[in-house]
Amino acid sequence: MLYSNLRDAKGQPVSVLCTGGMIAEIGPALAGTPDIDGCGRLLMPAFVEPHVHLDKTLYGEPWMATSAGPALRDYIDHERRVLAAQTTPIAVRAGRLLERMLAYGTTAIRSHIDVAPDIGVKHVQAMLELRQVWADRIDMQFVAFPQTGLMCRPGTAELMREAMRMGVETVGGLDPAGIDGDPDGQLRLIFAMAEEFGVGLDIHLHDKAELGAWQIERIADYTKGSGLQGKVMISHAYCLGMIPTWHLEKIGRRLADLEISLMTSAPAETPIPPVQPLTEMGVTVCCGSDGIRDSWSPVGNGDMLERAFFVAYKYDWGRDSEFALALDCATHHAARAIGLGGYGLTPGNRADFLMVDAETPGDAVCRRPSARRVVRAGRLVAEDGRLV
Repeated sequence: MLYSNLRDAKGQPVSVLCTGGMIAEIGPALAGTPDIDGCGRLLMPAFVEPHVHLDKTLYGEPWMATSAGPALRDYIDHERRVLAAQTTPIAVRAGRLLERMLAYGTTAIRSHIDVAPDIGVKHVQAMLELRQVWADRIDMQFVAFPQTGLMCRPGTAELMREAMRMGVETVGGLDPAGIDGDPDGQLRLIFAMAEEFGVGLDIHLHDKAELGAWQIERIADYTKGSGLQGKVMISHAYCLGMIPTWHLEKIGRRLADLEISLMTSAPAETPIPPVQPLTEMGVTVCCGSDGIRDSWSPVGNGDMLERAFFVAYKYDWGRDSEFALALDCATHHAARAIGLGGYGLTPGNRADFLMVDAETPGDAVCRRPSARRVVRAGRLVAEDGRLV
């Protein structure tokens, strides 16, 4: 399959030849009769969503505004009540959202799945079945996530082990201090579990300022001690946007050395990790949606181009280099953060890419045009917001 009449990030003509689902050749003038005319659109790698909660989405359900109390624990408790009353199966709700995400151009996802005594591993089973259904359209990685706590919820650790035995790829953690009140206890447990199953970790860290920064340093200590360099992600890490520059530089160097990646959803209401300085230090910083239209908030639509815009908007970016970095957070950085191999616009990689009606990457980020063609494994799977 030959896709022609496209433009690269520098505005130069480019074509893509796909064979067996892979990129066979990419260049300005490829031999052969074009199968699909790109109409001069911008060629971009497909999006990677490194942090979403598919099992908890209410996408396609009746409108539900937020009604939880102010504290994190209030949101967690409210969520349990909402999900307990939900009658639409996870496969239906998450399936609706996956359709939209693919139509927007996302072909790889890491999703956290709740594991807790009140639900057991029901969410895990549902998501594993959904992954099989979607296997030829979207890559899905899973994280066993102790949303209601780990040390403070007896029985959760064994349920997480069961989830790993079922096929989940990553061990999750949650605010070792703020939720469990036992930071070293939780970190010892989840790092030991990751070593036991030979997998990585993804730790939600909402705790702010110096408390959060102290926990990041402890996560770095455990990463070094366990030999899990390159297999640990810290999600949110608001604290890194709240500490002095000298402390940020100290932590940033350690994160880079240990290949610990960071994920931000670029929320409006709180500081976030300083993306540009951390990237310059060598830290992989990516962006993700987090919750999409769920009990926490009705906001979100699954469009990673919009999420890249949120990163740029958060910092009032306006330069082409800054918009390129925002896009990297939703593409190359996200792929690296979740260990996605064979990714990118290079011969030998899987042919997952977009054709976007935009002049430049910056134009794409600022306008988020709906006119997009999505190619997965060399095959056109969506066009202008609709699955083919």
